[in-house]
Amino acid sequence: MDRIGVIGLGRMGSAIARRMATEGRSVLGWTRSGRAVDGVKSAADLETLVANSDTLILSLFDDAAVSAVLDALLSLDLAGKQIIETSTVVPDVLISRIDQIKALGATAVDAPISGGPELVMACKCGIFIGGDQDAAARAEVCLSAISGRIFHVGPLGAGLAMKVINNGMIQAYFNGLADFMPLARKAGLPLETVLRIVCGGPAGLPMVADRIDKVLGKDDEIGFTINAALKDTDVFKRVVDSFGLTSPMLDAFEATGDAAIKAGLGENDPAALINLAYDSKPD
Repeated sequence: MDRIGVIGLGRMGSAIARRMATEGRSVLGWTRSGRAVDGVKSAADLETLVANSDTLILSLFDDAAVSAVLDALLSLDLAGKQIIETSTVVPDVLISRIDQIKALGATAVDAPISGGPELVMACKCGIFIGGDQDAAARAEVCLSAISGRIFHVGPLGAGLAMKVINNGMIQAYFNGLADFMPLARKAGLPLETVLRIVCGGPAGLPMVADRIDKVLGKDDEIGFTINAALKDTDVFKRVVDSFGLTSPMLDAFEATGDAAIKAGLGENDPAALINLAYDSKPD
């Protein structure tokens, strides 16, 4: 069984490491901040983690963090190892280094995750793998501990493109629902009635259905924040732009999210976007 090293122990990295450990995998964690996670052994430094791992899973905040860690890894012995990059960053961060990675005798895939830490822990997140067939097959064996929905979608970088499409549609749904909330309020429709009818029919979306209690104030657990969603939107827009395309939908979600941040809701769950739209006073 592969020894797994998780690099980055924020919300997602911690969930990945804990889920792997729960499944009986050999897991070692390391983060630049020195943060530890209950139930997961910590490495003293990156060199120790790499030396004691066969598969390296990266779960980091942004392009700069992933670039720094990849460059550090390139100075170490990576022979026979695999890098699984799960962070939401532009594909070129990994693609620009793949030749160096291969020259060291290692393989790499991009495998962004759709779904928050709670879905990782429940083994219900979606994972989109980009990379060659052999590397993807190896990654799938490892990642099966955290997901039953793993898709090899194409060459290196295709995983993130698929996440842009998948999560972009979720953002479009939230934005569309928020757009109709002032109508619901003005027509005298109770928020709970609207959500349960919409989510219980063909126009429903599981991600919103799972958040009804959050919208209604009955569940204050935060799996993902609006700030984090907007950070992803920035990446999504740059990926779309890299293909010479535009996405007005992503622009619209960014505007909705910016309004929520101005209202002091940046660290709230995206469920707050629905409340904000419903509670706004229509003209």
